[in-house]
Amino acid sequence: MQAEGDVIRFPAAESAPPDFAAFFAEEHAGLFKALFFVTGNRADAAELAQDAFLKLWERWDRIDRLDDPTGYLFRVALNGFRMRTRAAVRATRRLVPIVSTTDPFDEINLREDVHRMLLELSPRQRAALVLLDMYGYGSEEAARIMGVRPSTVRALATQGRAVLRKRGPHA
Repeated sequence: MQAEGDVIRFPAAESAPPDFAAFFAEEHAGLFKALFFVTGNRADAAELAQDAFLKLWERWDRIDRLDDPTGYLFRVALNGFRMRTRAAVRATRRLVPIVSTTDPFDEINLREDVHRMLLELSPRQRAALVLLDMYGYGSEEAARIMGVRPSTVRALATQGRAVLRKRGPHA
């Protein structure tokens, strides 16, 4: 398939019928059946088929440039279905708020666990991890704050993470 401007070229098939009415009569039932199978809904299938035929009709004066008008018709219809599905998903995400059902005490417990784990580290390892991971500083800035070299900050953070990994999440 090659795109040339707004004309799409498909692999060679049979030549196009001379007029749109004949093409519509030949292809409507097949397209509708395929779209009904894809959508599971007669109204959606009919509307998608209508939109696809309309887009093809708008380009009918250039139909001789299409190697496979039927393939183009089906592609337009299926693209229309995909666009509608994506739009519906986006609209649903905007309209249906995701409600968090977290227990407020879970956050307190998590903070206590993190605090207890950080106390197992040396003060310098703890400082490196807090600056890098909790506050999001880069190693250059964290080094300036701690008064050490950036490589030292990275080494301290690596050592601290190793201690925390050994301890594990449930130890």
